Amino acid sequence: MRFAISIPQTFADGPVDPAAIKRYLARAEELTCFESAWDQEQILGKMPTLEPVDLLTFSAACTQRLKLGCAVILTALRSPVHVAKSLATLDCLSQGRLMVGVGLGAAPRIYPAFGAQAETRVARFTEGIRLIKELWTKERVTFEGRFWRLENASMEPKPVQKPHPPLWFGANHPNAIRRAVELGDGFIGAGSSSTASFAENVQNLRRFLQEAGRDAATFPVGKRVYIHVDDDRERAWKALEGWFALRYGRTEYQHIAIYGPPEECAARVREVIAAGAELVLFTPVADEYEQMERLAAEVVPKIG
Repeated sequence: MRFAISIPQTFADGPVDPAAIKRYLARAEELTCFESAWDQEQILGKMPTLEPVDLLTFSAACTQRLKLGCAVILTALRSPVHVAKSLATLDCLSQGRLMVGVGLGAAPRIYPAFGAQAETRVARFTEGIRLIKELWTKERVTFEGRFWRLENASMEPKPVQKPHPPLWFGANHPNAIRRAVELGDGFIGAGSSSTASFAENVQNLRRFLQEAGRDAATFPVGKRVYIHVDDDRERAWKALEGWFALRYGRTEYQHIAIYGPPEECAARVREVIAAGAELVLFTPVADEYEQMERLAAEVVPKIG
């Protein structure tokens, strides 16, 4: 099993504190149970949330060992040329520690704010991913797409990782999971999805991998879990409830969040692992530094 920790990204109770993020990342590197650190994307919304690629770049400068990822970047809202350049730069600066999560997102209504149509988001997404991969791997790119065209274009430097940083797809619909198999290198379940839904997605993923002739052993599977460890179960939920209200605009997530005493949290994480997770991304949403310590000392050792 592999475990990851989220990077502090939201600051609802005060100003952004870069020094606190740096201390948190330094401690995450010391806690060897965590192999990677991840953030996520929310550009629009009431919750004060840092931009994910910029935060990963800051994190790369603060760390040496941890792999760094975002689950997920909504690439169809961006120019794939800019995405390719930005992420190649980040992979170079981190010396090959980048893991790229990509997806469509669950809110089609936001696409017009970025000059895109919700109705064409799937086509933009798939075309954009193909173009990004070409820019990362080819010396010269000529590309005739529906949305983007390049003629004999080059982009340097290439990413450190070859052929390119791994692309982890966030997906829920079977068609999206098929795209993950076609274009991706891994799958990561959303924190807002239940363990039962995640298990169904993993079953579909494995079936599609088999149909495509891909080895499931080389296609890693992860799951983000929103978690709060507290011996007082009601107090633990209260810590999560306010965050869900800001992040998602509702609080009906008691069935997907993991909270309560360490033994209960470990048991719930074991259910996620049984559903198919090979990487568990712990995402505390309050008291992140203290929660990271408790996860490392009291939850991970009990997972077994």
